[in-house]
Amino acid sequence: MTGRTQDGALLLARLLLAAALLPTGIARALNVSGFALTLAGTGLPAPNLLATAAVMVQVFGPLALILGVLPRITGLMLAVFAVVMAVLLHPFWQFSGPTAVAERTLMLADLGLAGGFLMVAMTGPGAWSWQGWRQGARAQAKPASARTTTPKSAARPKRPAGRASTRAAA
Repeated sequence: MTGRTQDGALLLARLLLAAALLPTGIARALNVSGFALTLAGTGLPAPNLLATAAVMVQVFGPLALILGVLPRITGLMLAVFAVVMAVLLHPFWQFSGPTAVAERTLMLADLGLAGGFLMVAMTGPGAWSWQGWRQGARAQAKPASARTTTPKSAARPKRPAGRASTRAAA
């Protein structure tokens, strides 16, 4: 795959993964207390604190993912978030019949998202991201003379083995 094609595919993947979380994160941000009630229904301690933290991750994580800011940390954080939320919000083992099937499907979808986030964490965001732009800016900031000079050890010719230096002989 060429560099531009790979960078485009990584950007598309980041956009699609972010699209899976960002709308829900915004909706939960507009009704944090309702989300806290949902978490309280699962028996979690401090549901208000957890709801606020989850909303922050679910809004700022996808934004960081889209931009490519700290992609490895962001990908790992979102993968852990997706797994934890899948287990907490979709306990299919507690249900039977069609409800269990629906909850299992939602849990597997969340686990699939976690896999996508792990892939982003392992591959990086590509050149079409904040990190790619910064790496390109650093490469251009180096002076041309620094990139073309050879190290001093490579510029000096090596003595043939077994031959003593003139200083050692004197």
